[in-house]
Amino acid sequence: MSKLSRRDFLRVAAIGAGAAALNKFLAACSPGAASPTSQPARLLPTATRAVSTYAPVATVAAGPIQATSSPATTSIPGVPDLVVVRGGEPEALVRRALASLGGIEKFVPKGANVVVKPNICVAYHTYEYAATTNPWVVGALVKMCFEAGAGSVKVMDFPFGGSAQEAYVKSGIKEQVEAAGGEMAYMPGFKYVTTSIPNGVELKSTDVFDDILRADVLINVPIAKHHSLAKLTLGMKNLMGVVRNRSALHANVGQRLADLSTLLRPQLTVLDAVRILMANGPTGGNLNDVKKLDTILASSDIVAVDSYATTFFGMQAGDIPYITTASSMGLGQSDLKSLKIEEVSGA
Repeated sequence: MSKLSRRDFLRVAAIGAGAAALNKFLAACSPGAASPTSQPARLLPTATRAVSTYAPVATVAAGPIQATSSPATTSIPGVPDLVVVRGGEPEALVRRALASLGGIEKFVPKGANVVVKPNICVAYHTYEYAATTNPWVVGALVKMCFEAGAGSVKVMDFPFGGSAQEAYVKSGIKEQVEAAGGEMAYMPGFKYVTTSIPNGVELKSTDVFDDILRADVLINVPIAKHHSLAKLTLGMKNLMGVVRNRSALHANVGQRLADLSTLLRPQLTVLDAVRILMANGPTGGNLNDVKKLDTILASSDIVAVDSYATTFFGMQAGDIPYITTASSMGLGQSDLKSLKIEEVSGA
């Protein structure tokens, strides 16, 4: 029997359609108001999209989803659960990390439509301030996806500070993505689709950007940084950038981020710790708050990535509610001692 693709699952899991065109921008990386402008998926289909257009329709409750283990909970002989690469230029770090995981081809089939989701939350600062993902990390992933034979690669985020047009340029990501042949995609309000989250404990549905639902492969590329509410912005927190009502997730953020992570399961998470923001996140603005680590983490297990990344801040997984909650829900492994971790040099 053929496996259900990630695109097919997410498309049938989407229940509603987007609301009015170009709605107000909502909160993203911080609790304030916003200004406008996996290998295969691990969930089984429970409902079909109501219509093929974006006319608003009522959300339909979906039936129960059969729980499955996280990709990293079943180790593959010779392949680490998590790779930590230190020392070297950003592209070399990314390439070394993916080579240790078995190559980018393991995650990106030929002809796949890929979405890469970095953190581009503000247009205020260049990448040196560590509020946005390193542009060379993103550019390297786009380049490697095409090397694997990807049909298309779109890069997107929904900034809460400044316009997407400004943020894409200011971050340096637009330049690197387009140089690699990728597309910087914008996220208009009318393209969000009301989507059921059957495994959610508190968050039962949310509006997800349609390109995410239609993608064959989702690659999550967060930057590691301090966050005033969630303590840290890491892989799971970065997924908030693809939903419309992010303010709703800030209430009991630990549970609701875990709920969202039952729906959005990136095949690959590559965490940028080339420069990390130690304080005054998520926007930063003071280079004294930035620490240069020249490090990349990579895994198919987003919980494992987030758990390891807490150590950069003198913390552990148990200090971050969304990590402990996601682990308890079976979404990944937070106990680093139980993981096969490969630490290598990027040089």
